[in-house]
Amino acid sequence: MRLAVPTETRAGEQRVAVVPEVAGRLAAAGVEVVVQAGAGDRAFFPDSAFEDKGARIVDGASVLTGAELVARVNAPTPDEVQRQEPGASLVSFLQPLGQLDVVEALVAGKATAFSLDLLPRISRAQSMDALSSQATVSGYLAALAAAERLPKFFPMFMTAAGTVPPGKVLVLGAGVAGLQAIATARRLGAMVRAYDVRAAAKEEVQSLGAQFVELELETQEGSGGYAREQSEEFLARQRELIGNEVAAADVVITTAAVPGRKAPLLVTTAMVEGMSEGSVVVDLAADGGGNVELTQAGQEIDHGGVRVYGMSNPPSAMPTHASFLYSRNVFNFLSLIVVDGELRPDFDDEVVAGTCVVRAGEVVHLPTLELLKEGT
Repeated sequence: MRLAVPTETRAGEQRVAVVPEVAGRLAAAGVEVVVQAGAGDRAFFPDSAFEDKGARIVDGASVLTGAELVARVNAPTPDEVQRQEPGASLVSFLQPLGQLDVVEALVAGKATAFSLDLLPRISRAQSMDALSSQATVSGYLAALAAAERLPKFFPMFMTAAGTVPPGKVLVLGAGVAGLQAIATARRLGAMVRAYDVRAAAKEEVQSLGAQFVELELETQEGSGGYAREQSEEFLARQRELIGNEVAAADVVITTAAVPGRKAPLLVTTAMVEGMSEGSVVVDLAADGGGNVELTQAGQEIDHGGVRVYGMSNPPSAMPTHASFLYSRNVFNFLSLIVVDGELRPDFDDEVVAGTCVVRAGEVVHLPTLELLKEGT
């Protein structure tokens, strides 16, 4: 079986779906790995490193020629789908509910597509959980971005000139990204408070040395460890209660997201206006519409002296380790669908079935199918 690893074409993307170490492991398992020339350059994995591990380097779109399986980080464009071999399979972050034109192209090409953002949250699938691995990178970078922009120290300093108090950081959302943001801010010496709609997050927050903010609201546990989508009534009450916490913080980092849905609005313009000049807001949900009313994805704005930074595709800013982690996730997932060097997905496996969006040209992911029907 031939596996193709094309160059990512999303603007600003620096990651690669398979790194040389994983290419070598796949080659040893009987898979022919074909990598587009320069695919790993932006993540600092040169072509020579792939060749040393047994991969073959090819130029341009010819990387897709003869490939039964294609591994990507981001969803391909419809044109890129058309250049795949008819009936080929795809593994990537497809995010199908927002990529219906891509899904339609996959259907037309009789393709099979597995979307890692749909991976079931079960213990057996943890090693394949690419959302979590990339969220780890995002949370780490969010804390560093905030510290860089804040005109104050994060840690407390006791000097001959006097004592400098620690920076006050508020993290909204204590999933993987939020917990990594908390841990990083704590390592930098900040005083950290955090809030999450899931009561189960309290212990995790406290284990990192942060204080958990408790609001008089019902818990919002969803399936698979995610928060469920909240009603507008709940969100309005939440914003009302969280306003004082935002105003007291030097830094606010927002990380709240519900898979497949628009990011919930947590911080209003009025809340930002209640913060002290020089304060910083970092919104990790910018690509999903933002948790902050003022957020502009990929932009940093100044609103009344408060800097609001909408981080777009943050894992791409740390492409070497982000690619390393993602590639390991891909390898572990491929272990379920590649047997003795041949593509043999077991659709009775809940992980395989749960990630499959299109199977041999038929849409099998029900939410995507329903959305396609609504558009016809």
